[in-house]
Amino acid sequence: MTSSSSIWQPFTLGRLELPHRLALAPLTRSRASSDGTPSELAATYYSQRASLGLLISEGTQPSDDGQGYFNTPGIYTPEHVAGWRKVTDAVHDKGGHLFIQLMHVGRISHPDNTPHHRQPVAPSAISAEQDMFTAEGPKKTPVPRELSAGEIHDVIGEFRHAAASAIAAGADGVEIHAANGYLLHQFLAPNANQRTDEYGGSIENRARFVIDVARAVADEIGADRTGIRISPAFPLGGLDEGDTEAVRAQYRFLVGELAKLDLAYLHVHHLGDDELLRSFRDAWPSALLVVRYGREREHIADDIHAGLADIAPLGRFAIANPDVAERLRTDAPFNDLDADTLYTGGARGYTDYPTLTHA
Repeated sequence: MTSSSSIWQPFTLGRLELPHRLALAPLTRSRASSDGTPSELAATYYSQRASLGLLISEGTQPSDDGQGYFNTPGIYTPEHVAGWRKVTDAVHDKGGHLFIQLMHVGRISHPDNTPHHRQPVAPSAISAEQDMFTAEGPKKTPVPRELSAGEIHDVIGEFRHAAASAIAAGADGVEIHAANGYLLHQFLAPNANQRTDEYGGSIENRARFVIDVARAVADEIGADRTGIRISPAFPLGGLDEGDTEAVRAQYRFLVGELAKLDLAYLHVHHLGDDELLRSFRDAWPSALLVVRYGREREHIADDIHAGLADIAPLGRFAIANPDVAERLRTDAPFNDLDADTLYTGGARGYTDYPTLTHA
């Protein structure tokens, strides 16, 4: 990947002027304190990667109900805001920008892992039947409690409050997580959403919650500071969205409606239906971010060169290489990822990966 590649061209995203077309993908690292406040190390971790320009944070719960895993951060209390302020200040000091990803896990949770130890919530009372790591070892996710229509509106309010809290913490924007098997994605999947009210049944009804959340967040902080992530046909969390045509119909409708909100970007975790991705490119009026599952180094820029994406977020490469942008620009070798330290806590495998100047 040379300096002449289109990936090194500047790009305007919402209110931000980005130096190139790379970004940090959202990556759960499980280093927050027990109350959901980002650790002191988080400021170091994110600022080390500031040369990626746009940093999208790890999934961050908007409420107690939104937490699924150990030691994930929140953005809904004054303590959370103060903790994230240290992170955003450190990133801005290094010239980077930070969007905080708002992630409500829905049924992908266990009472042992949440502050209130209550039953998880979901569109319908259907268990994901997934293994969830707890202090006592792996346990199956329980049958969740179906949200009432009134509670759905309360959850929308939680997203609105979390977005405002993110801006109060100095974030440049938020990304709504509607992907990867979590609550918003659960509303889109027929095998997880068997509601008979306005939030279930038809394509339009299953998309309603996602659209309502996006509209509320954009209204609260500005559409140009709001991004959203989707993952069509991604079977994480026990979800099944149907055959190819069912998935295409659901997501073409969803993306068409979201496009009317003029959000800052659409972030697609892409499994390979390029016809569907092209339809997103044609329908979406602003920035399109695309991550392909298992993409290798030599293919990072492919979607940008093909006109299918504007920005290529990096995941595992960015974990192991704080200066990944510099390594790509100069064709330098990558550090290897230590997968055993992804969620273990502490500095090891988090802030101790060497840069080219400290190898």
